Amino acid sequence: MLELFSDFIAKSHPVTLGVLLVLSLYFIVINWIFFYRWFSLGQWIGVESESLESLLMGASRINTNSFLAPFVKNNNPTSKALFDLAHYASTKEATKGLTTLSVVASTTPFIGLFGTVVSILDTFKHIGGSSGTMSIIATGVSDALVATASGIFVAIFAYTYHQILKRQSFELVGLIRMQSDSLLSKSEV
Repeated sequence: MLELFSDFIAKSHPVTLGVLLVLSLYFIVINWIFFYRWFSLGQWIGVESESLESLLMGASRINTNSFLAPFVKNNNPTSKALFDLAHYASTKEATKGLTTLSVVASTTPFIGLFGTVVSILDTFKHIGGSSGTMSIIATGVSDALVATASGIFVAIFAYTYHQILKRQSFELVGLIRMQSDSLLSKSEV
């Protein structure tokens, strides 16, 4: 296995190796973003769920750990406009990292394709300088396609992570919106 890997590195074009390095770094970054945001959003959703549940069960005060706590003064909601501001602020906070995941998901296939094109061009260069046997073509094309496969592999994870975190963010913002609506309706009574 190690021999196959070292053989691949020796035969591959430097641009292809650079592409594979960039894609590896992207993969590390998207995994870090996903797991960090997934756990932090999960924890935040738990806090907001408890706060909403207590409000719906008749509590007159909002949970002090809730995102809305600083927006409620003396246990009296001030205004719908202030809660709208809290909603926008929570949306901004909840969706951190989604742009990076979206950019990685959309660009990695092209980065992989770039590595493939450069490797295939390098293969054609070698074909012109030698007898052009089928083994040279097969080896060059198979090595080149590794870059495309790697780009697609990273894109699949980035897109999946983006969708999971987007759904969590939507759920979180919905919980905050329900809490603000509950507080406003209690203040009107």
